[in-house]
Amino acid sequence: MSADHPRVTELDWLDPFEAARRLAPLGRLSFLDSAMAHDTLGRFSFVAADPFAVFTVDAEGAALSGERIEGAPLDALKEVLARFAMGFVPGLPPFQGGAIGYIAYEFAHHLETLASPPDLDPARPSLVFALYDTVLAFDHAAKRAFVLASGHPAAASERAARASERTETFLAALAAPPAPLAPLPGGFDWRSNFFAKDYEAAIETTRDYVLAGDIFQANIAQTFSSALPAGFDPLSLYARLRRTNAAPFGAYLDCGPAVVASSSPERFLKLDASGAVETRPIKGTAKRSPDPAADARLSAGLLGSEKDRAENVMIVDLMRNDLSRVCDADSVEVPTLCGLETYAAVHHLVSVVTGHLKAGLGATDLIGATFPGGSITGAPKIRAMDIITEIERTRRGPYCGSIGYIGFDGAMDLNIAIRTVTFEDGAARLSAGGGITVLSDPKAEYEETFTKAVRVFAAFEDER
Repeated sequence: MSADHPRVTELDWLDPFEAARRLAPLGRLSFLDSAMAHDTLGRFSFVAADPFAVFTVDAEGAALSGERIEGAPLDALKEVLARFAMGFVPGLPPFQGGAIGYIAYEFAHHLETLASPPDLDPARPSLVFALYDTVLAFDHAAKRAFVLASGHPAAASERAARASERTETFLAALAAPPAPLAPLPGGFDWRSNFFAKDYEAAIETTRDYVLAGDIFQANIAQTFSSALPAGFDPLSLYARLRRTNAAPFGAYLDCGPAVVASSSPERFLKLDASGAVETRPIKGTAKRSPDPAADARLSAGLLGSEKDRAENVMIVDLMRNDLSRVCDADSVEVPTLCGLETYAAVHHLVSVVTGHLKAGLGATDLIGATFPGGSITGAPKIRAMDIITEIERTRRGPYCGSIGYIGFDGAMDLNIAIRTVTFEDGAARLSAGGGITVLSDPKAEYEETFTKAVRVFAAFEDER
């Protein structure tokens, strides 16, 4: 390796989840998981553990491994990542070391003046990114796997030796048999923060805001929670989640006090080293049927839905506007509008918006201009977010934020954290929602939240 590129060691192919299990004892496991096979969206998976530092943001600002950093949080993150800047090795998977973590929905309070939910805890981090010097990278299409070791945070003269040592540590961990996955216990007692009639009333309230001209749409969710039964192992749960609801942007993050498990189908932001940007907003959902003919009718109905198409187009316009703040003039385009994508439990309408970042700007500038994603807020975004807080009455946490990586080379890939469960404070939290417009039917919107959550709930079923 050179001082400005990672050391590369190719491995015999192994299942990425098995690799994650074997690295888990190293601590602070992060697994970015393309469990759903797809030529482009699901091509790569990444496993990392034992970070050399952790960057966090709470109400007081940013910190690196507990030491406060002055300045705006995204400026602080940009400065920290710049300390460890490293070149990209062509021909290998796109993440070769850097930060993996989540941005909670409430991080938006560092970007805009917003109403606060009643249970917002100023000490709870709204952004957590662990900095990993060593990463396992998997190319599903080529069936190739690599250990990539940067040698950070060592000085340049000592980086090669540290990279070699860290590679050997990870190879030894991969050679050891993983601990068995614990059977999932029963005893989950899911409770929503809405009764059915109250959620339907919330939809009516949102429609009233639309009719009054406050907004065009808002994404309203209900949150389910349950105490964790004795003997619960989140990694065992994730093993089932990736089977019951395989997705291209899945993730498992051990963040210390909290664990986050996601099976998201939605990309929020992708940025490559050349400055090319992509976002893929989802708006429009139809449940699937086991009968092929009925399933085809459901997908055709979604494609022809005036309501769902209107929702999608509104969010595309919002994302075009957000990207235009940081992308070159005339570079923002919509190569796909309201395309159909099919997943285990649902069909979705998905659009693709692309652009090219202005010279001198990077990943944190892109986050600052666009977070949180329009598909899980509404339009206009700021007013929609205040209405969401008024109606939902609870913090969202990682749900409707983003999970992913920012590389030491400046590349980034973040999901929209839907179909996402957070385990903390002895409880599990799962939320599901949908975009509300003047055409929304309250009962149908209530049912749609369960259509989206059903495969996640299925992962919790007692298997004893």
